[in-house]
Amino acid sequence: MKQAVHTDSAPKALGPYSQAIRHGQMVFCSGQVPIDPATGAVLTGGIEEQTHQVLKNLSAVLGAAGCTMADVVKTTVFLTDMGEFAAMNKIYGEYFPAPFPGRSTVQVGRLPKDVKVEIEAIAVRT
Repeated sequence: MKQAVHTDSAPKALGPYSQAIRHGQMVFCSGQVPIDPATGAVLTGGIEEQTHQVLKNLSAVLGAAGCTMADVVKTTVFLTDMGEFAAMNKIYGEYFPAPFPGRSTVQVGRLPKDVKVEIEAIAVRT
């Protein structure tokens, strides 16, 4: 049976979706964008600042589902500029312990609220 996961420590959903869905031991996290959950405002700044906020938001959602970043098995990273991949990747590496999750990274034309980065994840509760 699937259960919605919600935390006030991450931004509210921008539409008709859950922050994450837990089904058995699996947790499917919706894409997180660099919104400050306290203010609801998009974090201004470069890709580094935005990536930090995205991963803090993702960590909060995972925590509400009973997981940590170490439980993540797969992520998808959406960037509006693949030229910022190296900067995003450096920050990303600070949040995930080895063995690192599988990952896909794609460049997209535009993201919600015109942010630079969005990251979604799948985790397995241990």
